[in-house]
Parts: sequence; C-alpha cells; structure tokens
Amino acid sequence: MLRCLLLTGTLALCACTAIDPQEAPVTPVPQLGLAEANVAAAIGRIEALNPRINAVIAIEPDALAEARALDRNRMARGPLYAMPILVKDNIETRGTLPTTAGSLALAQNVTNRDAPLVANLRAAGAVIVGKANLSEWANIRSSDSISGWSAVGGQTRNPHALNRNTCGSSSGSGAAVAAGMVPAAIGTETDGSVACPAAINGIVGFKPTVGLVSRTHIVPISHSQDTPGPMTRNVRDAAMVLGAMAGSDPVDAATAEANRRRTDYAAPLSTESLRGKRVGVMRFASGFGTNPAFEEALATLKTEGATLVEIAKFDGRSEIGRNEFPVLLTELKANMNAYLATTPPSVTSRTLADLIAFNKAHTEVEMALFGQDIFEQAEATKGLGDPAYKKAREVSLRLAGKEGVDKLLADNDVIALIGPTMPPAWLIDAVNGDQISGGGAGSLAAVAGYPHLTVPMGHVKGLPVGLSFIGPKWSDALILSLGYDYEQASQKRGEPRFLPSIEESAEVAPLLEPAR
Repeated sequence: MLRCLLLTGTLALCACTAIDPQEAPVTPVPQLGLAEANVAAAIGRIEALNPRINAVIAIEPDALAEARALDRNRMARGPLYAMPILVKDNIETRGTLPTTAGSLALAQNVTNRDAPLVANLRAAGAVIVGKANLSEWANIRSSDSISGWSAVGGQTRNPHALNRNTCGSSSGSGAAVAAGMVPAAIGTETDGSVACPAAINGIVGFKPTVGLVSRTHIVPISHSQDTPGPMTRNVRDAAMVLGAMAGSDPVDAATAEANRRRTDYAAPLSTESLRGKRVGVMRFASGFGTNPAFEEALATLKTEGATLVEIAKFDGRSEIGRNEFPVLLTELKANMNAYLATTPPSVTSRTLADLIAFNKAHTEVEMALFGQDIFEQAEATKGLGDPAYKKAREVSLRLAGKEGVDKLLADNDVIALIGPTMPPAWLIDAVNGDQISGGGAGSLAAVAGYPHLTVPMGHVKGLPVGLSFIGPKWSDALILSLGYDYEQASQKRGEPRFLPSIEESAEVAPLLEPAR
C-alpha cells in the first residue's frame, strides 16, 4: 500500500512496485458495504496505477475504517455517501498525514484538523482516501517551474501520454481522476490551477465564485483569488461535490454570503439549458492555432439551441496580468506568514523568509530543477497596506470584473462566455521548464473571482482539450447547467491510454514516417 513515513524530519517516499492495472480491484466485493467496497476499489486502483503517474502522495490510513463506520451508520448516508475522494496536498485533513504543499519544509505539518470543506465532504458521506500530488507551493515558487513537480511527490505524469505535462497546480487531482483512481478530487485555483489540469487531463473542473467555498486550513497564495474546486469525470458529480463543499465559514470573511447563495447545483442540470441562450465566443482567448475541436464544440452548442455571439477582442488582458502579479506576490507573503504561524511547532519554517532559507539549505532536493525567484520577489513586498498593492488590486479586479466579464456580457447581450480552456499538454521539460504554446480562457474569471467550468471537448492529435464556460459572480448554478447540456450532447471525454508518448499512438506514429 502506498504510504508516506516521517523519518528524522524528512518525508521519505515509499518505493512502489508497479502492478498491472488490470489486476486492480475495480469491482466491489459483494460482502462489503458500499462505502467500504468503493474505498477498497479506489485504493486498489491507486496502488496499481500510481507508480506510472505519481498522482497521489499518500493514502489515508483510516480510509477503510471510516468507510466501514459509514456503512454501519445509516444516518451518515448523505448525498455523497460512499464516494471516495482525493484532496490536493495543500488542504488539511484530520489524522496522521501531513499537509505538505509538496515541500519538504512542511514534511512535519501534521495538524490533525479538517479544513471546513473537508468536514463538509465527510458530513455528506464522502470518504477522503488520500492526498494528491501538486505543483510545489501551488506553482508560485519559480518562474521556471515544471508544472506537476514537487519535492515530496515527484513529477506527476499525464495518463494520456506519460511524457506530457499535467498542468498545475492541481496536477495530481486532475491526473488521478482522469486515470480512474477516484470519481472526484479537490483542487485549488488562484489562476488556472483547477481549470488547466482538468482540461489537459480530459476531465471536468469547476472553479466556483470566490467566497462560495471556505479556504480555511488550506496553504494559501491569495485571499483575493484562491478557491477550492471539484475535479470530476462528469458535470453532475462536480455539481454534487460543490454542493457538499460550499458554505459560510466564520473564519473566512469572503464566505459571508455562501450559505445564502448555496443551492442544490445538481437539481437544475438539464439537457435543455442551452436552448434559446445567447453565449459569447471569446475569440480573443483562443490564440493557440487552429483548433478543430473548438469549432466542433461551437457546432454542438448551436445544435443544442444556443445563439453564438462572436467577440473578437478584449483589450485589457495584458494590463490585468501586469497588475495581478504584484497582488499575488504581496498576498503570498502576508497569507503564507499567517498560515505558517498556525502550524505545529514541529514545522520549523515559520515565515516565507524561513521557507526561502530552507530551500537554500536543501538545494539538492528542492532546487535541483528550478529556483525560487517568485518567493524572493514576494519576500521583498511591503505588505497589505502598501498603496501600490492596493492600487494593483483595484485595477486588476475592475478590469477583469466590472470592465471585463461583466462588460463583455452586457455589451454583447449574452449570459455566459466560452472559449478553449488551454492548449493540449506540452512535454515535460526538466531543462527549460513549462513550455506552453498559447494562453487560455480562464484568467478573467480567476482575477475577478467568477465561476469557471471546463468540460472535455475532444482531442488534438490524441491529447485532451477542454471547453470553458464563464459567467458573472454567483452564477455557479447557471454555468454548471450550461456545461452539463454541452457535455451530454457532445460526449467528448475519453479514457486515457497511458501511452509512453503521443508520438507512439496509432493516430500519430504513421504521420512521422517518410512518405512511401
């Protein structure tokens, strides 16, 4: 069984023996209760498949016992009863597993407390089966990083092609769901970290309105933009998991409206949701070459009764990015220092400056592949009272929200915006870091704090791509319903093949041979 052991202050990763995926227990054992059977099957799939893709850092030791307790207690059978779920390893869970954010600096971060969203999932009948790998520190340490890599978990690999990236930072969450280890995982997003790995791994990902789900007991980046979100194999599961996660938290002021805004997100899902709706096509967000999958998706939307309105340009994107980055740097320092102050005494890094020093002291394991220039820039910021920070946040929020998504919706008389989520997965490159061939659709929603859903829309040369649905603040139910209609009409999610490379696939390999 996959375990992580704490030894002399260092997280020692177990050496796993590869198991044929066909041997994984995928059929519930009849004599077991439903929750125990589902959890046992999920653990079997993780043990069989994880040596190939490094999607899971640790299995929860008490998962089977918790499942048995659920099976015995009929009163605990909520809407997610018997659903095994992985959580990204920057989200705290009770028990003996540390919450590492992928860093050896947090190898001893055993807080034995559930983040409120985790407590909500348990109350709904879900079972937390383990911790998912991630881009270390949620991809905010270095400008030369490799998405999906952490010192604790190693490099997560895309189950569609093992030499391809999973995107980040919720890399393990996306890869694990795509591989069929679990039906759902929880990711977190500041800008793209749910949507990108969901799209690139060929699954559904939903970034809710910031403030719908609590961020308490989650290793932070930005209180302005951070939010957890569900990553699943279909929209209905995403809606159900979101409904269980959502809710107000007195410790997180951003969630003050959550109880009033929360609803049953699965109930209104309908295959008629697109009919008669005007939807804006963000052509300005699809700049990574010809994308036949996107054009096919537009045709499907029309068939479902949507009226598509072309939006050729949006001039504020570069200015949003220039202002977003200093906001993230300033909030990273303030929020990280506040979080580290709540960790157990065994965590000796108590500030961002301490983390920087830890990485320098452990260069051979933490910085052999890339550095920490973003950490260093964040440490140099002047705090949340800095007028330059306040101005940057005002500008980025206004340009992305009121003068961004809101204005695009109003000016074009549409209820939602759509576009390709991201380009297909790029190669894992230990020399050059991430090499992404173009941007995606999600930054406007991320900076504004608005909902963003990505749904599989097919493949580009065998690699998955996703279609994004974006709406105004608190339109989470609407966006899920529009995406559900598209998903049911298109049926574009494909199972991963665990190919060594996409160049070895039956579709691509012949094209690389000389003409006969």
